[in-house]
Amino acid sequence: MVPFFIMYTMTELKQAIEEIVEKHLPDENHFVVEVKLSEKSGKTLLNILLDADEGVTIQACAKLSRAVSEELEAKDMMPEAYILEVSSPGLDFPLSSRRQFQKNINRELKISLTSGEEIQGKLLEVSEAGVKLLVKQKKEKGKKATEEEIFLPFEEMKKSIVQVSFK
Repeated sequence: MVPFFIMYTMTELKQAIEEIVEKHLPDENHFVVEVKLSEKSGKTLLNILLDADEGVTIQACAKLSRAVSEELEAKDMMPEAYILEVSSPGLDFPLSSRRQFQKNINRELKISLTSGEEIQGKLLEVSEAGVKLLVKQKKEKGKKATEEEIFLPFEEMKKSIVQVSFK
């Protein structure tokens, strides 16, 4: 039998792994942010980023790691030496799905636009087309700062990062 990884391209392998990961998610509250294949020290690195509507536990990562690893090995899908990492995206990891935006409503975001401009504001709402932010306008001398609601379409956003608040 020819191993799976020799018969298929990296794109096809990644797609097959994504399907396996989706099948083994702990429940409907969990979702995949990213499946990434790369090389590290001569070994294939399979990195799976897992997120959840209510946060990700170490137990959920461990359970998914075991289930994915067992299926990959049973189907002989990976090269002999590979490293599997399952984790949640860090605070500095850009938001990439509507579901990630949805779970961060009422948090402060810093959004880089395709135009090069950066906007920071409180995430109020998420729709199919984009997000609504509450943005503080620059304070004019002698006047009180004002806030304005703005809508940003997803296609105009290059990168969105949740801002950490220590208040």
